[in-house]
Order: sequence, then C-alpha cells, then structure tokens
Amino acid sequence: MTMRSTRSTVKFSNPFTLPGYAGEMPAGDYEILIEEELLQGLSFEAYRRTATYLTVRGRGNHAGSTALRTISENDLKEALRRDQAATENRKVHSDATLSPQEDSK
Repeated sequence: MTMRSTRSTVKFSNPFTLPGYAGEMPAGDYEILIEEELLQGLSFEAYRRTATYLTVRGRGNHAGSTALRTISENDLKEALRRDQAATENRKVHSDATLSPQEDSK
C-alpha cells in the first residue's frame, strides 16, 4: 500500500473550537497534515484520504511541544467557515459609523 502525506497551513483570525476537544484554540496559523493511500486496481492513479490532523503547538507549561489532533475534513471546513463569518461580522461592526444628527432648528 502506497501512502502520501500533504501539508498545508490554515489561518484562524479568531479563537475557535473543535468537536471532541475541550476548550478554545487561540487564533493563529495551524498546519494541516492529510494522509492518503493509493487505491489499487484502477487504470488511473487515485488516492483515498485516510486521516486529517491539525498540528497544535503547546502553550504555558507545554510550550515547545506539538500534538497532532485528528479532525474530520467537515469539522475543519465548518471551523474555518465560522471563523470567516466571525471576521466578516466584526468588520461590519467596526466599519459602521453613526450618521450625524440632523439640525432641528
């Protein structure tokens, strides 16, 4: 069985949560590791995802350590969607201005 790994980076602009993990993760850049296996018996090369991991850096007493947290592709997409919505909502509120009061003379 032939395996391959792909690494990418995602950016969370806001603190976020993930199903199955207690507590809130801080905003920042996170490395994603995707493992896939080659499907055998096909007339073309195709891979099937076997695992997705989020690399989490330790904080506080655990600074300097890293951990791989298993995450589903759907949970990752949903966390990124919520982060984008929160960022857009924050931007709309910060861009809002009060209109000047009309002079009622």
